[in-house]
Amino acid sequence: MNFPRGAARFSSSRQFAARVTATLAALLAVTSAAWVPLTAQAAPPTELKLDYAYYSPESLVIKRNGWMEEELAADHTQVKWVLSLGSNRALEYLNSGAIDIGSTAGLAAVLGRANGNPIHTVYIFSRPEWTALVVRKDSTIKTVADLKGKKIAATKGTDPFLFTLRALHAAGLSRDDVELVNLQHPDGRTALANGQVDAWAGLDPHMAAAQIDDGARLLYRNVDFNTYGFLNVREDFINEHPDTLAHVLKVYERARVWIGAHPDETAKIISEESKLSLPVAKLQLSRNDFSHPQPGPQQIEALKAAAPILTQEQLVKPGTDLNAVIDALVDVKLAQPVIAATESK
Repeated sequence: MNFPRGAARFSSSRQFAARVTATLAALLAVTSAAWVPLTAQAAPPTELKLDYAYYSPESLVIKRNGWMEEELAADHTQVKWVLSLGSNRALEYLNSGAIDIGSTAGLAAVLGRANGNPIHTVYIFSRPEWTALVVRKDSTIKTVADLKGKKIAATKGTDPFLFTLRALHAAGLSRDDVELVNLQHPDGRTALANGQVDAWAGLDPHMAAAQIDDGARLLYRNVDFNTYGFLNVREDFINEHPDTLAHVLKVYERARVWIGAHPDETAKIISEESKLSLPVAKLQLSRNDFSHPQPGPQQIEALKAAAPILTQEQLVKPGTDLNAVIDALVDVKLAQPVIAATESK
């Protein structure tokens, strides 16, 4: 069938317009799909994995009172609690993805980050004096220098371990001058009591228990060698679930304020969770300062002063820029709005 020329041009134009429309629609679909991950909020996680630790009173209070489950109920996020017996365990769990959020000492977190653990510190759960060098009550050891040639129990990769190295250096000794026995914190206390080691790098509440129940003596104390209690979060969790992290920080702030108002109830929770006596829990609690939860210059400065021990003891790869590691580790912004909201109440 032959069409007039005008009709043929009309038909051709209509086909061209249809092709253009289809092409534009396809491009729009591709462009829209490409933008979805950049603009859409990720759904809340089905499960939040975080640790609790006897050296972190907030975690024990939160777990006991069910506050995290309460906070995340509307998002239908299940809460999984994992016990960390020390910073080394918390860092292992963070590195493997067994937990999303974990509690460690500050210098231990630096060591983890320097060795590839993908974490950021977003909150300070306490400023503790949770470690010291401990000896038996009948020990003849009087100074750190007297530890030369002796056995010291210490959990590798934790604040007590790093505290021990710094104490030795301050006394003119090195790791080679002593025998460090790698035992988890409660086992170190037992080894000291049984005479299997000469000294122990203690950690509360076990250190407080050794003092009260065993009569153990603190050989060397230095609060400046105790680094802060850091709440660390995996990078992928921060990127994928910022809203959930804000909820977590809100709950930690609730616990921090509650502890200040309820010290006796807090000590009771610590005692029951750690299965240690109430006097032990009260002694531990007395060695914690909960007044500065915001990460910032104070922690960064303290870590940079402490970090050289990691290089001196060859705990990180040669050439590691520890100052850069610390700057990357400590996030000074994420907790600010949550803490500000608490302080304004």
